[in-house]
Amino acid sequence: MAKPKVAFFDFACCEGCQLQVVNLEEDILGLVNLVDVVEFREAITGKAPEYDIAFIEGSITRPVDEERVKDIRKRSKLLVAFGACAHTGGLNKLKNRYNDMDEVRSIVYGEDGAMEHLDTYPTKAVHEVVKVDLSIPGCPVNKNEFVRMVKELAVGKIPQLPNYPVCVECKMKENQCLYDLGITCLGPITRAGCDAICPSNGDACVGCRGTVDEPNKNAMHEVLQKYDLTVGDIKQKMNLFAIDPEI
Repeated sequence: MAKPKVAFFDFACCEGCQLQVVNLEEDILGLVNLVDVVEFREAITGKAPEYDIAFIEGSITRPVDEERVKDIRKRSKLLVAFGACAHTGGLNKLKNRYNDMDEVRSIVYGEDGAMEHLDTYPTKAVHEVVKVDLSIPGCPVNKNEFVRMVKELAVGKIPQLPNYPVCVECKMKENQCLYDLGITCLGPITRAGCDAICPSNGDACVGCRGTVDEPNKNAMHEVLQKYDLTVGDIKQKMNLFAIDPEI
């Protein structure tokens, strides 16, 4: 049986999620035995007309990019939103708080903001432009989760994401709750799967994996009340990765 043809594409992003793939080291050998990577600007020069699986890193921020991702969608059997920018719009969606995109270009690029290739509009996650078959969240993606999902896709299985919060992983690792240390954290509503890497190293979860399907609002309110905090105290953190559940 022919190996699935896999391609990676980047839009508005830092390309850190693709670097996670390049940095798989010996694990990458197991993947290339399962799939045929036919297009991947970070690693090879080849191109292909169609793909079994297309991984899209980055958000959509320009009309030309919207047309490009629509073309990739037409030529792909499965399309995967790869990383936070593709999944939720990521950090790039911060600019959507401005009403005037010309002002955004001027702030970021100064006089160069008028250049044609910087023509921008409010940021969109990939699913807001084309159908997405699967999302691999995170900033960057978790390498172990990526490897697992590719292996499952290669045998025709649709992978599942954890649907419980980062707090569960913290408890499994016996971490001290960051709220006890005076640190406001989005772990109670953020989707697990990262092995609680940020809280385990003393940093607050900022929601880069998006929220679980049905965030436990009551639990979140109980946490806030216990530590004398309000919803407003976590809203700013929620803006960072464009997550906005009704809390």
